[in-house]
Amino acid sequence: MQTATIQQLQQAVKTATAAKQLQNFPPIETETRSHVDTACAAFHLNRKPQTMRAWACLENGAMRPIRIMGRLAWATADIKRLLNGAA
Repeated sequence: MQTATIQQLQQAVKTATAAKQLQNFPPIETETRSHVDTACAAFHLNRKPQTMRAWACLENGAMRPIRIMGRLAWATADIKRLLNGAA
C-alpha cells in the first residue's frame, strides 16, 4: 500500500485544476466572441480575476473593459494585442 505525500497530493490538485481550466477556456486564437468575461480574460493574461476587476475600477490597467448590464466584458482584440507584446 502506497501513501501519497502532501506534496504529491498538492501537485495532483494543481494538475487537475489546470486541466479543468484548459477545458473551460479555448485558446484565444480560436475565440469567436468579440468580448469575454473577467475569468476568461484573466486566464489568458495570466492574472487573477480580482486584478482585472481592479483594472476596471481604478482605470489604470493594461486594458479597459466595457460594461454590459453591470458586468465587465473584455475585448478579445485587446487581449490578443497584449499577448503579442503591444503596450
